[in-house]
Amino acid sequence: MPEPRPLRVFLCHAKEDKPKVRELYRRLCADGVDAWLDEKSLLPGQDWRVEIPKAVRAADVVVVCMSSTSARKEGFVQAEINFALDTALEKPEGTIYIIPAKLEECDVPDKLSRWQWVNLFEDWDGGYEMLMLSLKLRARTLGAVLAPPSQAEAAQSPVAMPVKSGIEVVRKTINPSGSLATTTQRRLEVYTLAGLEFVLVPKGKFIMGGTANEKEKPKGEVTIPYDYWMGRFPVTNAQYAEFVKAAGAKYPVEGWEKKKDHPVTSVTWELAMAYCSWLTETFGHELPQGYCFRLPTEAEWEKAARGTDGREYPWGNVFDPTRANCDEFSDTTTPVGKFSPRGDSPYGCADMAGNVWEWCHSLYKPYPYKADDGREDETASGYRVLRGGSFSDDRRDARCACRNDSYPGNRDVYIGFRVCVSPIS
Repeated sequence: MPEPRPLRVFLCHAKEDKPKVRELYRRLCADGVDAWLDEKSLLPGQDWRVEIPKAVRAADVVVVCMSSTSARKEGFVQAEINFALDTALEKPEGTIYIIPAKLEECDVPDKLSRWQWVNLFEDWDGGYEMLMLSLKLRARTLGAVLAPPSQAEAAQSPVAMPVKSGIEVVRKTINPSGSLATTTQRRLEVYTLAGLEFVLVPKGKFIMGGTANEKEKPKGEVTIPYDYWMGRFPVTNAQYAEFVKAAGAKYPVEGWEKKKDHPVTSVTWELAMAYCSWLTETFGHELPQGYCFRLPTEAEWEKAARGTDGREYPWGNVFDPTRANCDEFSDTTTPVGKFSPRGDSPYGCADMAGNVWEWCHSLYKPYPYKADDGREDETASGYRVLRGGSFSDDRRDARCACRNDSYPGNRDVYIGFRVCVSPIS
């Protein structure tokens, strides 16, 4: 007997309605639906004119998100509806396949008027509940599933990751006299997914920002309301090569084979995003429901680097050139983890000071950091944040609070990235 699969739902919409559709997409994914949204599901280089009709035909349900704009708009949104209408003709009578969903007060187009619509603008929760009732009925008829974690489970324990191994980390200190001082041990839990190692960063408050320059001000308390997992190391040449092979792309740096365990460099923000999308497409089934692989937000990166106490460097408040690959140590990249565990952050992240600048998901905007002010919009244009400093920078740029930025197409040899596992934004 085949394993049950998630219900596949295609979200048809006009680009002007994207913010509201993103929220619908997030809720559907959190409730166990395999939702298809162009900006989340299309990979760079794919022909959307080919992929979108394929996705419509493969969907179990097409939710047509309607507004006064989409009702009047010509172009591909109408073509998507027509693809769905053609597919609906092949379904048995009474099949729940097309669901018109009003995002605002508007008229239902004549060609969709035979199907009962759902109201998502006057009573969002009530309308969404009605939508889910239809989706659950459709899932039952197909033997598909909608199986998010229960609220009771979520309240009792943090989100679970499926694969975990323990690594014993031994820390030794030397007294000023040169004699060996107390040896301490702690168990670092490492989660292995898609060939990458991750460490848990728990939800909660931390100190973000600094006082060294205006870019870091104001320094203050920020709350991340969810658990997430940060890549233990930057993505290496060998790991990035798997994506290049799968995508049929050209490797960004010649001679990378000699530095397989070094961080990949000369990768644009767009390519780093494409790598994360490929991970989600290929290995997303390994993740907790509602989570994906992506670049860390600026807040996620900083908390993973400094913990909750506002420290200057991942290991403490005093710079130590033997704990990081800055310009006082080397003039090129070093293998990831070379300075671990002495240079690790409180959560076990390595290389968060020096080696390579790391792309973040966030647009560069002034502080205070607010996740809902547009800076996490993947479709917006503008400079993106870089964090951590590189092998060519000094201790000032290796500070946890230091902010840098660059245009998304930059292929600098000092720039790499790491991946995190976070809720779908």
